[in-house]
Amino acid sequence: MSSSGQLLHDNLPMNALDGIRILDLSRVLAGPWCTQTLADLGADVIKVERPTFGDDTRGWGPPFLKDEAGKDTTDAAYYLGTNRNKRSITCDISSKEGQEIIHALALVSDVFIENFKVGDMARYGLDYASLSKINPRLVYCSVTGFGQTGPYRERAGYDYAVQGIGGLMSITGERDDLGGGPQKVGVAVADLFTGMYASVAILAALRHAENTGQGQHIDMALLDTQVAMLANLGANYLVSGNVPGRAGNAHQNIVPYQVFEVAPAADGSKDYLILAVGNDGQYAKFCAVAGKPELAEDPRFAKNSERVRHRAVLVPILEEIMRTRRKHDWLGALEAAKVPCGAINNLAEVFDDPHVQSRGMVHTWQRTGTGPVNLVASPMKFSATPVRNEIAPPLLGQHTQEVLGALLGFSNEKIQQLRDASVI
Repeated sequence: MSSSGQLLHDNLPMNALDGIRILDLSRVLAGPWCTQTLADLGADVIKVERPTFGDDTRGWGPPFLKDEAGKDTTDAAYYLGTNRNKRSITCDISSKEGQEIIHALALVSDVFIENFKVGDMARYGLDYASLSKINPRLVYCSVTGFGQTGPYRERAGYDYAVQGIGGLMSITGERDDLGGGPQKVGVAVADLFTGMYASVAILAALRHAENTGQGQHIDMALLDTQVAMLANLGANYLVSGNVPGRAGNAHQNIVPYQVFEVAPAADGSKDYLILAVGNDGQYAKFCAVAGKPELAEDPRFAKNSERVRHRAVLVPILEEIMRTRRKHDWLGALEAAKVPCGAINNLAEVFDDPHVQSRGMVHTWQRTGTGPVNLVASPMKFSATPVRNEIAPPLLGQHTQEVLGALLGFSNEKIQQLRDASVI
């Protein structure tokens, strides 16, 4: 493995992926989410961006990060949320000189990740077949919408379309008989899950490379991931042959496990809470808190399988009961009885939540030209190898001089020539 870790971590606690270098040619979300996760774990991620423009998401605003004078910068919040702990260099990979730079960096890297259309990397001489000849240990990860094979392989892949094609929008949203229709998830989950699966796959391939000295090509597709994410509903269909529909806020296999309207808030507005009864014991406790122990003894409702079968009878009864008390009354009583439940918070309430704050889920970064920046932190917490918090989401090309000079031995004169030629 490369020795990049010590360059960044002198006098700091060891990180789990110290010594792993990743050459990141991915953009937007799935690939950058993967490399951000690995960067948090200590990998030296070198983010390769287009000169002048950079990653597309730098311009996906507003909101944009503001400079110290209060004016918008060229970096959107979207970009900032997916690129911490990385070093940024600029490089025109369509030029011969740019391709030579990528070849040189691939030689001293452990992982290469890209999310270009199928065939684009081969056109530039940056495909797995070409780079593995330079570095046989290289783990090469391609992230596309539909994979390197199959009839859809040449299609452009977007999270929104994949949520539709992969079935997620057919099971997300309010029931059709209540006016529902296709609904996407509020964040790009196909992208995000593909990024997480790619992280796992890369770590497994690195272990194989350590044992054998051989890298490999990882083919990650958004659609594959979306199909895998169907989880219990995918299994339900394959076992039963029944096509599930949209269930709104209800659970397909557990009752009661949904949002309920409660008594109006103090200002008279509608209010809600989540009741997430996971087993028959919790259901009996809920019935006791509700003052309706007979509902736990009724053979139609005593077991979850029967509650699912008699959902249409039970849920209206529970809806009437839940509207008799206010949210905080329910939450206090249910939490005391160890019945899973929860409020429905907006994002201001999320980040103001004392538990979220105590868990350190917001980190303040110091960024050149903008002062302190608050961003969501990594959720991973280790007892011996903490995640990194030392490199703020980089400015475009912020580390070009550093990487080409220190890592590849380029002279200042050569680097300036490359700048003048718009290669970097």
